[in-house]
Amino acid sequence: MKKLLFQLDTDPLPSVFDTVVAYDGGADHVIGYGGVTPETVGALVEGTIFTRSPKDKKYTAIFVGGSNLADGQALVKAIQKKFFADFRVSVMLDSNGSNTTAAAAVANLTKHGSVSGKKAVVLGGTGPVGQRASVMLTQEGAEVVLTSRRMERAEAACRLMQERFGVTITPAVCAFDQPEIGEASIRGVLDGAHIVLSTAAAGAHLLEERHWKDSPSIEMMLDANAVPPLGVSGIEMMDRAKERHGKLCFGAIGFGALKIALHRACIAWLFERNDQRFDAEEIYALAKSLA
Repeated sequence: MKKLLFQLDTDPLPSVFDTVVAYDGGADHVIGYGGVTPETVGALVEGTIFTRSPKDKKYTAIFVGGSNLADGQALVKAIQKKFFADFRVSVMLDSNGSNTTAAAAVANLTKHGSVSGKKAVVLGGTGPVGQRASVMLTQEGAEVVLTSRRMERAEAACRLMQERFGVTITPAVCAFDQPEIGEASIRGVLDGAHIVLSTAAAGAHLLEERHWKDSPSIEMMLDANAVPPLGVSGIEMMDRAKERHGKLCFGAIGFGALKIALHRACIAWLFERNDQRFDAEEIYALAKSLA
């Protein structure tokens, strides 16, 4: 029986990255659909749940991707509303690498030190990876500050995570590229910070090396950006628990090996049963077992 993965993307074009990893994770065929919405997903889901016998339904699965996490969450909710009794298939949510990248990042950090009771700053945290990393750090006991260039965006992201996970995350402004507030905002959010993650969009530069190298409190630094210019000066993309200025540093490729392994493992596990849901909680638990 062929393992069929239906890649439902909220963006106009399905992600090539997700398609490649799906094949490497064991899918025999990956069928991609772009521009999928809660209003249009119904017939696609029905096609997955009514076509195979109960014992063979596990060989069909759904992957939800796209660049917008809120849209991905809404799509997963609409998909699950179509399920009933044993007419269901396993589903994975990973909008823009939100769950796998965040889980790999936080699992690497917690492997090398406790985050409980410590201040963790997630810079550029309003995107999918930043939001989910903030949640995972909070659930590990950290006091998380999520930053954006605009307070309203930071507040909106924190509300979304509170609604979904019941966690409290503190919003803040940090704007390196705004001269009138840049330096002061950086000093404010980094004051007393123990852990700093840079999770902004590719190519967004958020910190200079001078901002963090002499900090007496920072213990670990992580930059999730692999596209030049990197998010944090002074960290190399291949860093994997590399000590720099007395801090353990992680670059995007350095912790990315776990992200790829995790993504592939999740795809493989989708085909073990037909009733699984892989979201932040499940993917992070698997990341910790692989780290």
